[in-house]
Amino acid sequence: MRIILYTGKGGVGKTSIAAATACKIAKEGKKVLIMSTDHAHSLSDSFEVKLCNQPTKIVENLEAMEIDAALENEMIWGNLKAYIEKILLLKSERTIESEELLVFPGFEDLLCLLKIKDIHDKGEYDVLIVDCAPTGETMSLLKFPEMFKFWMEKFFPMKKKAAKVVGPVIKATMKIPMPDESTFDEIEMIYKKLGELHQLLMKKDKVSIRIVTTPEKIVIKEAKRSFSYLHLFDFNVDAVIINRIFSQEGAKGYFEKWLSLQKQSIEDIELSFNPVPVFKGFLLKSEIKEYATLLEFGEEIFKDVSPEDLLFCDKIFEVERCSDKEGYNLVIKMPFVDKKELSLFQKGDELSIAIKNEKRSFVIPKKLYSKEVVKADYADEKLIIHFV
Repeated sequence: MRIILYTGKGGVGKTSIAAATACKIAKEGKKVLIMSTDHAHSLSDSFEVKLCNQPTKIVENLEAMEIDAALENEMIWGNLKAYIEKILLLKSERTIESEELLVFPGFEDLLCLLKIKDIHDKGEYDVLIVDCAPTGETMSLLKFPEMFKFWMEKFFPMKKKAAKVVGPVIKATMKIPMPDESTFDEIEMIYKKLGELHQLLMKKDKVSIRIVTTPEKIVIKEAKRSFSYLHLFDFNVDAVIINRIFSQEGAKGYFEKWLSLQKQSIEDIELSFNPVPVFKGFLLKSEIKEYATLLEFGEEIFKDVSPEDLLFCDKIFEVERCSDKEGYNLVIKMPFVDKKELSLFQKGDELSIAIKNEKRSFVIPKKLYSKEVVKADYADEKLIIHFV
């Protein structure tokens, strides 16, 4: 099963591109599910079909769904929700406000992630297309499993043991209910699922991310930043789609200046993202909605290319022996990064790299366990970390 995630700046047309891709793949005979993880769903509007939390048939081989975070919350929260609710209602009654407090920031992203894993495990489709939220939220969604795993490994075993030892004392003296075994079991179950999901997302032959942009300088800068952040977390970007391009015919008169500006921007994208394939979506004469128009749009973008194929795969991390044979270089491809925005530090077998406001901590390759960072350079769009 192939999983393709579409992301990009808000308003660039991710939903239309994702829906058009799904229509083209379905027409070629593959069974496709397209799913929206954006909290402000617009997939229903694209297909002009009312969608819900379960797959709805659009045409033969094509189904679509919009995740209902509130409904998923009720199905998955379970014991953990009940425990937190007990604490919130210790000295007050149930209200709408207390219900709202039970949905933590980021938890809706977690539900979306687990839904991707569930659909993959059932194996009922050939391709899953995911219409993601704007870039910032997508990054939060994609790095959630790794962050959750980090905190669980650091603190969860200790908390579980502490609860068993001091729980009865706290409950008796402070009148605060302590989580029972089933609550801890539920957390462990979510942890296990997220670990499996992270392994799935790292399979570059299965999972691809595609960045949607428009030929405007501000949007292109955002696309480049997204590309850098996705490389930092070792996700595979296998295509860039430029949307809302004026045709020669459509840009006559008032829009001629725009056509010239778009031409420069397209050249910048093709040069900057090379060798990642770049596809173009031209403005149609009508609004892009309903199956027939979406299919036309998908065929116009991809032409003879099968969108479900792995269109590009890059090796982001490499360990190289130094030319002087005194140590190793960890080489990380990071295009479009300003050297001044990079920071790096090592603690034991963990390495933390930050690009502006995005930070990743990961365990270094085994070959480098006994080594220490002595210097780092950024050149030719690569971060080169020297270990001795």
